[in-house]
Amino acid sequence: MIFSRTLFATLLIAAAAASMPAAAQLASKTGAVVTTPHVRAELVAHAPDGVSPGAQVWVGLQIAHQPEWHTYWKNAGDSGLPTELAWTLPAGVSTGDIAWPVPEKIPVGNLANYGYENTVLLPVPLEVSTLYRPPVALGGTPALDIKLKASWLVCRKECIPEEGEFTLALPLQGSTALHKAEFDAAQAALPQPLAKPGNIEVNGNNLQVKLEGLPAAAQGKTLDFFPETPEVIRTAAVSGKDWTQSWQGGTWTATLPLADQRSASPTVMPLVVALAEADRQPGQPVAWRTEAPVAGTWPAATTRAEVSPALQAALAANAANATVGTSPALNTPSSTTFIAALFGALLGGLLLNLMPCVFPILAIKVLGFARQAGNASAHRKAGLAYTGGVMLSFLALGGAMLALRAAGAQLGWGFQLQSPGVVAALAALFTLMGLNLAGVFEFGRAAPSSVCSAQAKHPLANDFLSGVLAVVIASPCTAPFMGVSLGFAIGLPAAQALLLFAALGFGLALPYLVAGFVPAIAHLLPKPGPWMGTLRRLLAFPMFATVAWLVWILGQQSGIDGAGTLLALLVCMAAVVWALTLRGRTRLVIATVLIAFTALLTGAIGRNVLQVVEPATIAAGGANQRWQPWSAERVSQISAAGQPVFIDFTAAWCVTCQYNKKNTLADAEVLADFDARKVAMLRADWTRRDPAITAALTALGRSGVPVYVLQAPGKAPVVLTEILSKDEVRAALAAL
Repeated sequence: MIFSRTLFATLLIAAAAASMPAAAQLASKTGAVVTTPHVRAELVAHAPDGVSPGAQVWVGLQIAHQPEWHTYWKNAGDSGLPTELAWTLPAGVSTGDIAWPVPEKIPVGNLANYGYENTVLLPVPLEVSTLYRPPVALGGTPALDIKLKASWLVCRKECIPEEGEFTLALPLQGSTALHKAEFDAAQAALPQPLAKPGNIEVNGNNLQVKLEGLPAAAQGKTLDFFPETPEVIRTAAVSGKDWTQSWQGGTWTATLPLADQRSASPTVMPLVVALAEADRQPGQPVAWRTEAPVAGTWPAATTRAEVSPALQAALAANAANATVGTSPALNTPSSTTFIAALFGALLGGLLLNLMPCVFPILAIKVLGFARQAGNASAHRKAGLAYTGGVMLSFLALGGAMLALRAAGAQLGWGFQLQSPGVVAALAALFTLMGLNLAGVFEFGRAAPSSVCSAQAKHPLANDFLSGVLAVVIASPCTAPFMGVSLGFAIGLPAAQALLLFAALGFGLALPYLVAGFVPAIAHLLPKPGPWMGTLRRLLAFPMFATVAWLVWILGQQSGIDGAGTLLALLVCMAAVVWALTLRGRTRLVIATVLIAFTALLTGAIGRNVLQVVEPATIAAGGANQRWQPWSAERVSQISAAGQPVFIDFTAAWCVTCQYNKKNTLADAEVLADFDARKVAMLRADWTRRDPAITAALTALGRSGVPVYVLQAPGKAPVVLTEILSKDEVRAALAAL
């Protein structure tokens, strides 16, 4: 018996259990989610004391932006529109205004906007009066039904108006505090009121601002200035050139130029001043708000041109076309596109058989195929069982990824190997498989006879479970044609997405399925004989090579201590297996001692294996200065400087990534071409779960690695193929 289905299933369940806490937490989220190609918006709530008159209740729209995209503050700046929220609430319940977190200044050419990138929560206080009458709950928990229609303008270089409708059933009793951290962060970013209003004076074409009462933590610091009244000052003005600021004791003064196209002349100006990012301290206020009276005489304001009815109609039509709602029909692809994606998934699954990830499993299947030489019926049944295991596992893995993403997780293909617990469980599984192939133990000598007889009655279980294991190990790889299909699947309705995953699984299983139904293939194999024992022991070494690869992956995630702990645990596990093959009292004594020692060592897993080490800790001393860590901000800085950038989306568990890294991206001629064209080289390491990298991959239409992007200012990004060749890279560089 090569490997037991019982032991196999036990270890797979353990691997799945390692990632259960995160999944359970995500599954508990409430509220409607609207996802567009540019943002993910969700209605969330915070009611730690339940919903009742006088209780603290907050609701809010949380917007997670794709890299380089942003939405706007209450004053959008030189262009843009603020996010608008329209609530539908029961009688006796009302909302206050949006508690706008302090924005950031977003330069756009020679203009500037005020808005938010990455993730922002726009909180709104919910006021429950004594007039509110809770609904009668018939067999359920009474809840406050909240409806929201939100609209926002999301921009990068282009701007797209979007909207969504949200519903939320907020329980009246108990505590709703799942999003406490998000609301606390939004509260910390809320400008604090100043005790003194300050004053503003109009002096020619400038505003002279004077504020007193700022706390000691802000005094002497350079402050950002955000007026709530739009179109008054020159938003893109740069401190030190177009406007100045200074401190006289505890008084902050600034001189700001008026906007060239000023359209407002307020008598009172609400404004916000904020510390720079580098000066902000956790737990301390970061911004302050006041409403300052304005003295002096305003220059004549510029008359704004009205938008013509024809242009207004065109803008309305554009907004209607760009709106992304919750209807599935809006995201339904054409039949031609979907068929092409199905074909790409099938072809990607076929090519996945050529990836090094799958070699150990295919080796076992070849050995099993040879054992059944001459038995055409057994070949067909084995092929069907293996195909069933592969396809059902792909559907389960794809369904889990789609469900977790819908619940708010930023996941992509191969997400299971982003969990150190799953990696450790797979390393243990492959160690046992290698020991079994090497002849260290036979399951029949360590398991009850009832288990062995059950396996003999159901030999197809091993073929099915081999298909399951093939998917677990092969799925982190992304073969050619596979990346686009998987990225396409993420944005499809669930039924169509699962069809793509099924096509991918069928492509992976197809060669073995064909071999089972074509007798000529079986005739190519030699007849059973002593050579099979030699081949079986030889196949143990690909298993141990897979273990070495998994230990290296865990070392990238948890550092050298985690990898060392896992190796020690695997050695103990191997010793326990060996002890169980002994006979008599010796077996009992040695096995007991080894099991006890292994149990003690297992406690170190929680401290070393399952902990995630910061990237800087892992890379210390070994980083290549040529490659810089990727971030969306870094890409924007490089692009703004007019420099092209090459991004390597990679992961330690991606064998294809490592092959490309060693054979193409380390080639002297390729590196010389990068240097000659002054291309910045960034590496986005997805070994551990990283929502920002997942969002960037999604924006590129991909859901897994490897992905290679060459981006030059003023040109569309070029996405290269998964199997990267030197000629392809050099040709792309030559086209810059």
